[in-house]
Amino acid sequence: MLSDEQAEAFRSTILENYRLYGRSFPWRETSDPYAILVSEMMLQQTQTLRVLPKYEAWLKRFPDVQALANAPLPDVLAAWNGLGYNSRAKYLQNACREVCEKYNGIFPDTKDGLDSLPGVGPYTAGAVSAFAYNNPEVFIETNIRSVFIFFFFNGSEEKIPDEQLLPLVEQTLDRRNPREWYYALMDYGAELKKRVKNPSRKSARYAKQSKFEGSLRQARGAILRQLTETGSGTLSRIAETEHIDLYRLEKAAEKLTAEKLVCEKNGVYRISESTITPQAIE
Repeated sequence: MLSDEQAEAFRSTILENYRLYGRSFPWRETSDPYAILVSEMMLQQTQTLRVLPKYEAWLKRFPDVQALANAPLPDVLAAWNGLGYNSRAKYLQNACREVCEKYNGIFPDTKDGLDSLPGVGPYTAGAVSAFAYNNPEVFIETNIRSVFIFFFFNGSEEKIPDEQLLPLVEQTLDRRNPREWYYALMDYGAELKKRVKNPSRKSARYAKQSKFEGSLRQARGAILRQLTETGSGTLSRIAETEHIDLYRLEKAAEKLTAEKLVCEKNGVYRISESTITPQAIE
């Protein structure tokens, strides 16, 4: 545990950096929980610069929770194309459908309520609660993780689990303005990675992302891209069009079918309209 003086000194350092170098994003200019949920789902495992144009285009196409809940899945996947990890788009839509069906279109305003939505895990629930409602939630993500490891475990040779970080996150939390505090933490973490070797490498959660080329992720994206563009298709045709080996497409199609993102009949695949298996993706 930190002393009160240590905690205050840490907060001062983070907030001074934010005053000087804080970033501006459109999702920071709103308290709409729908728009903030969209941004959080897009930002998972995707760089900010790739998210910016997609976020703005998404909100023009699906401006509110009802618009997304009622949209055909092929339109949703087409709008998501280019962000990767396409299952996030359907998780997002399923969460919005539950908000409409169970909460009359009004998002829950607590972390527990948000966490109950399909596909929304503890981090996303905490982030939306803090950013939309300014609730003093305790949560952690990659940039926040980097900050706390850098400041408090810099000399450690051991892998640091989040369970060791969360008490520090809670102790140093600015409960008067958690929204601004978390913005400041995230911005410090993003700046930190430009100056030093990524501190998150010391995290017990750290895993180096596999190459996209030749991966199942590439095959999944190819299948969904072709099906959203053409409506239906065989794996053989997709293999010819996308120049991806059939074996990898078969493995990817098997997973997409299990997740109910696509359906197959007589060797022809289409985008599925059934509900995706609920599962948090953080």
